[in-house]
Amino acid sequence: MDPLARTAVGLAAVGRPAYINLGRSAVLPSGRGVPELREVTYAVLDAAYAGGVRRVDVARSYGRAEEFLADWLAERGHSDVVVSSKWGYEYVGRWRRDAEVHEVKEHSLPRFRAQWEHTRSLLAGRVSLYQVHSLTPDSPLFGDEDLLAALASLTEDGVRVGFTTSGPAQAETIRRALALRISGRPVFSAVQSTWNLLERSAGPALREAHEAGVLVQLKETLANGRLAVDPPTELARVARELGVEPDAVAVAACHAQPWADVVLVGPASPEQFRSNLAAVGSPLTGQQRAALSALATDPADYWARRSALAWG
Repeated sequence: MDPLARTAVGLAAVGRPAYINLGRSAVLPSGRGVPELREVTYAVLDAAYAGGVRRVDVARSYGRAEEFLADWLAERGHSDVVVSSKWGYEYVGRWRRDAEVHEVKEHSLPRFRAQWEHTRSLLAGRVSLYQVHSLTPDSPLFGDEDLLAALASLTEDGVRVGFTTSGPAQAETIRRALALRISGRPVFSAVQSTWNLLERSAGPALREAHEAGVLVQLKETLANGRLAVDPPTELARVARELGVEPDAVAVAACHAQPWADVVLVGPASPEQFRSNLAAVGSPLTGQQRAALSALATDPADYWARRSALAWG
C-alpha cells in the first residue's frame, strides 16, 4: 500500500498554544493566539493534503483543533479526508502557555456524552473513528457497562470505536480492551498506541490486534520530538547514510512495521511534515535495521522521561 495512504496527520501540536513536543517552539509564530494557530493548522493540513495524506487525527483536548479542522474542511471542500477524534481529556489550559494544568482526564459516561456531542456538532458526519483517549489498566471504563454500551452504540451510526493507550502497561491495556464485549460483540475495533524506536513494548500486542482484524495506528512516532531534536548516535548515523534528517528515519521505521495500518505524524509546520516523510519507503540494510532495533529502551524509563517533559 502507498505509504501516504497509511499516514495520518495529528493536530496535537498546533491546536493549542502549549504542548510537550520538542522542536515545536522553534517553528511556531511568536504570537500563539487563535488566529495564528489557525493559520498554522491550515498550512500543515494544506501541505499534508497536497502531499497525498488523507487522514487527520484530532481530540477534544487539543484546544481548538476540531474547530480548526472543521473550518478547513468547509473552506477547502475536501470530501475525501478521513477524520478520527478522541474523548476523555478536557482542555482546561484557557489558551495560556503557562497554565498550571492543561488537560484533565475522565473516563465516564457523562464526559463521553458531552464530548461526543461537541465533536459531532463541529464535525457533523465527518468522524469515522471515535476513540477513548489514553486508556490505561486502571481506567474505570473497564467496569462501566453503561459506558461500554454507549460506546458500542456509535457503530449504529457508522462510527468505528477505538481507544488510545499510554504508559508502560500499553500491552496489557490493549489485550484487556480488545477482549471487552457488549451483547457478544467487541466494543473496540481500533487501537492507537505509542510505538517508536525508543518505546517498542506494545509491538507484540499490536501485531496480535492487527492479525485479528483490528485497525492499528502508531502515535508519538518521534517520541514527542526527542528523536528529531536529540537523536541517538546510531539514528543520526543512519540518517546521514540516507541523506535525510533523523525524524525521517524514525517515521520510516514505523512505516516498515507490517502490522501498522496507520502511522501518525504531528508536525508543527509544513517543513516538519515534509521532513517527517522524506525517507518513507527507503530500504534499510541489515546493519542499519539492527542499529535502529538496538535503540529500544526500558518502558518505565521511557514513560518517566516523557512525564517530565515541560509544556511550552
